[in-house]
Amino acid sequence: MKKIVSLGRGGSGKTSFLALVAKYFIEKNATPLLLVDIDPDQNLGEMVGVDLKEEGKKTISELLMDTFLEGGGTTVGVAPSQRIESKIWEKGLYEGEDFDLIAIGTKFIEGCYCLPDAALKKALEGLTKTYKYVLADSPGGLEHLNRRITSKVDDIFDIIDPSQKSFHHVERAYKVAKAVNIEFQNFYVVGGHRVPAKLETEVKKRIKLKYLGKIAFDKEVEDYILLGKPLLELPSSSVAYNSVIEILKNADY
Repeated sequence: MKKIVSLGRGGSGKTSFLALVAKYFIEKNATPLLLVDIDPDQNLGEMVGVDLKEEGKKTISELLMDTFLEGGGTTVGVAPSQRIESKIWEKGLYEGEDFDLIAIGTKFIEGCYCLPDAALKKALEGLTKTYKYVLADSPGGLEHLNRRITSKVDDIFDIIDPSQKSFHHVERAYKVAKAVNIEFQNFYVVGGHRVPAKLETEVKKRIKLKYLGKIAFDKEVEDYILLGKPLLELPSSSVAYNSVIEILKNADY
């Protein structure tokens, strides 16, 4: 089992990248996969064609709300993350043919992700053992790294856009991951589709981490996202998908 995490600033394309990574593994029969949506915007489900609500499933934050606010449960004694672990498996985990999906959801209470983070981290300790790959989509920014939801991973892919802030994001993300003792084997940098090809040489010069190439712009991907069609249904001729395949091969997948 290998764990892969996508990072990046908001709008960099990290979620669509992860969805195309899932498509690659599914087509290689490297399944089952576990998709973990740590981003409160919850875009990963849409990218892979899963609506948790329609499937009768709840996010971890919703389960916490049901248990400890609306249900009158107490957070005293047994850790809340342990108290709802079985509920996460039963009511929060979408189970599909090739992949399963779990999402952290929006904030449990205003300004705090402590309980959802702890619950997800605890659930992942038991869940991940049965999958070939675990793919986690992170929210924009770096706060989630400090929360160490995924404290031990194999490969981190940081998707950059053509901006000074994006370069700084990569540098800070790497330093934070090291500082909070996240264990990882590789920290890769990938150019988002908005990075012009002529800037790739500059990216390689400025980024001291391994640069794997850029995701190709693809109008077809844009149309799929606009229409709410899952990226898993993209044809094999998709230029974005094929660029992601090349990126993964550069990372020895």
